[in-house]
Amino acid sequence: MDATYSVVLALLFGWGLCSRRVAKTELTAPVVFVLVGFLMHQGFGEVGLAPSREAVKALAETTLTWVLFTDAARLSFPSLRPDAALYLRLLGIGLPLCIGLGTLVAVGLLPGVTAWAALYVGAALAPTDAALGASMMTNPVVPARIRRAVNVESGLNDGIATPFVALALAGVAAAEAGTGHHSDSGGALLELLIGIGYGTSLGLAAGRLLRRALRRGWAAEEFAVTAVLALALLSYTSSIALGGNGFVAAFVAGLGFGTAYGEGAPEWQLRFTEQSASALSLLVWLAFGAVLLPAAIPHLTWQALVYAVLSLTVLRMVPVALALLGSGLDRGTVLFIGWFGPRGLASVIFGLLAVEELDASAARAVVPVVVCTVLLSVLAHGATSGPLARRYGAAASARAPDRHRTVDELPVRSLAAGHHRRK
Repeated sequence: MDATYSVVLALLFGWGLCSRRVAKTELTAPVVFVLVGFLMHQGFGEVGLAPSREAVKALAETTLTWVLFTDAARLSFPSLRPDAALYLRLLGIGLPLCIGLGTLVAVGLLPGVTAWAALYVGAALAPTDAALGASMMTNPVVPARIRRAVNVESGLNDGIATPFVALALAGVAAAEAGTGHHSDSGGALLELLIGIGYGTSLGLAAGRLLRRALRRGWAAEEFAVTAVLALALLSYTSSIALGGNGFVAAFVAGLGFGTAYGEGAPEWQLRFTEQSASALSLLVWLAFGAVLLPAAIPHLTWQALVYAVLSLTVLRMVPVALALLGSGLDRGTVLFIGWFGPRGLASVIFGLLAVEELDASAARAVVPVVVCTVLLSVLAHGATSGPLARRYGAAASARAPDRHRTVDELPVRSLAAGHHRRK
């Protein structure tokens, strides 16, 4: 066991040494850590990786809590106002359509999948992860407005999809147990409502308290960042203790915390929580390679592969195209935004949660689909991020150089900057 821990810690240290250098080769952290996790599961040499169910669950829950909180707390409504209609289209129309279409296709394509399980698949694979297209997100040839649109969408859609995932998992678990799943789903809905109400109140109150404490000199900055780290976890644990949904509470607590500051929480207050989430996200990818991938491979089917391809193309691009009708964006831009919807950290965590919360037969029906989709996304979006960004950026500049230059100069803070540090 000591050898296993040593390898994991050495890997984290080594990635810290050369992460910027390696990123230039389009070799992202997910690719590296998934591969190492898979090899460690196979037990190369004297080292094997077989984490306990409790450890995997704690890792997934903590990481998702910090990610949801920081992404929401960074939200700056005034800075998003210039393109608010674009963001509302992607999140208010495109995301629900993606979940709905994904659910319908899962019902018709995947064998032995119930309606609740199909909803889980559709919701778990709807959130996007800008980190898997990091070279596109940092490429200045891509108009800033488009990079921001992808950034904001990926920063918020995991929090919006989380209630659907929680509701679906509750329905699947109840149906597998042979209980009255309608009443269990009603209980899950009540948990969501409690999480929303409690998380909002906690975030607003905590944000105002911390802001006042800093203004009056009661709080030292080095401990204020620790307080934010604790607040994110507190929103999760205390919501569960009150009978609410912890993930939803963490997301809306982040919204409330940022709203207390008017323009989103200051970047320095979120940095420690964000860096902690970044470190844990690397371990999540390691767990993906060590836990989800080996468990899914024996149960992969052609239907799962077809669904994965559809999820990354039709099930993503059609909803985005419908959501952006009448937005004034040209066809090339709509296709570009539609393609850059990689499935990453949130989908992996939802997959880990399914393994921990569902029995073996229920997990086997849905987890391989999630694993296959994420794995294809890591490879496809990692390989195409740089080349497509350069091609699209050159075409966009040629079409309307003056308009894009003006948009690029708008002083809008990145909502999901943390996604790039979690790559």
